[in-house]
Amino acid sequence: MALMVVMILGFLVLIAALVMRLNADGPSLPQSVDLPEGARATAFTQGGDWFAVVTADDRILIYDRLTGRLRQTLLVE
Repeated sequence: MALMVVMILGFLVLIAALVMRLNADGPSLPQSVDLPEGARATAFTQGGDWFAVVTADDRILIYDRLTGRLRQTLLVE
């Protein structure tokens, strides 16, 4: 009987954690990103205060999360 109660409570805690996680606000990103002329985005990643766009021509464009301004451009060789 005790095991059943513990398993039910554990399941309810798991469901509650899942609901809270799914209802959490995501990261704040600008509405749009200005890519350089001719660049086509192929991947996206983010860090604490930045996000990066990988382009089809093997560049990584690192933007400031708050302002949306381009911080750095890396060329992948």
